[in-house]
Amino acid sequence: MSATALKKPVSTTPDWRAVLAEMGPRLEAEEIRADATNEFVAENFALLQQQGFLSLAVPTELGGGGLSRSELAEMLRTLAHHGSATALAFAMHTHATAGAVWRWRHQKAPVDGLLKRIVSEGLQLLSSGGSDWLPGSGEATRVDGGYKINARKVFASGAPSAGLFMTGAIENTAEGPTVLQFGLPMSSPGVSIVESWDTIGMRGTASHDVLLKDVFVADAAISARRPAGVWHPMMHLIAMVAFPLIYAVYTGIAEKAYGMAVAAAAKRHGAPPVEAVGELATEWAATRLAHDSMVAFSETAQPGPATTNEIFIHRALVCRGVLKTVELAMEVAGGASYFRRLGLERLFRDIQGARFHPLPTGEQRRLAGRMALGLPIDG
Repeated sequence: MSATALKKPVSTTPDWRAVLAEMGPRLEAEEIRADATNEFVAENFALLQQQGFLSLAVPTELGGGGLSRSELAEMLRTLAHHGSATALAFAMHTHATAGAVWRWRHQKAPVDGLLKRIVSEGLQLLSSGGSDWLPGSGEATRVDGGYKINARKVFASGAPSAGLFMTGAIENTAEGPTVLQFGLPMSSPGVSIVESWDTIGMRGTASHDVLLKDVFVADAAISARRPAGVWHPMMHLIAMVAFPLIYAVYTGIAEKAYGMAVAAAAKRHGAPPVEAVGELATEWAATRLAHDSMVAFSETAQPGPATTNEIFIHRALVCRGVLKTVELAMEVAGGASYFRRLGLERLFRDIQGARFHPLPTGEQRRLAGRMALGLPIDG
């Protein structure tokens, strides 16, 4: 389903809690269908777009919902109760929007036109973060009036319905490899989706590859330039804004698994496994507290090395906690958790995705170690 096929939103400021409560069963049914057939949660994205969810992060001054980062995290955590893949793919649009909002508010960046389009058109942003962490990827060749781009971008969650691809490519300059950042309409000549997403979990995200073949990007479309492979202020901003929202989804999955496991344990024959439930409750509490702390910190922090380190320490704690919470939930529910009909099996598969976002364990520990020793962040 293309972005242009979707209807315009019926509301830009929905009561998202009431909407999710009402649409929850329908969202979950689509999630289960998409997981079973290895297809995109297209109907869920259409519903969320029609209800104005795409503009929840946009400031009220620009016609959006004006949700804070804490409120956005709560929304994504709640959405994950109804669909893991739906929430994760939606988080990628949400964090890209929230990053633009931060730049608009704090740097007076001229992104108000983009934010207004999200409201008026129900425009969905697509992130290529899986391909474009510090090193970047792809090739930008100078041509008259701009660049010719050739790249294959992986992990583009929500690609089938997206309208604008927030991505980049590397230009070889006299100063060294330089990553050019730009927004690219998915309808541009030379842009195609390669249906590569066939995974153990998060199957409904349709995190396919996006192929860019001789795509023209005008000079005016280049929004930022940064040295490849090193930390840059833009990357510190992404770390501060994106990861509390992405991990809100995994926290929501763990919360759903906790509730399902306790309910299943109460129905088990004989005495319920009280001690095991207590261990699960304790692990879930630690996970919830770690994520709450991560979000609260990000609300008032300023992007920079110290903030990035703090965010990724939190990310490590939340990742460890959600994985352990769902593992314990499987044990508490007992043999019933092995059956697909209970739903814990799907949550167990989906939660594994928490392992694979930046920064992986080794890189996070090196960053934390360098910062603790007073060493430069790059090295």
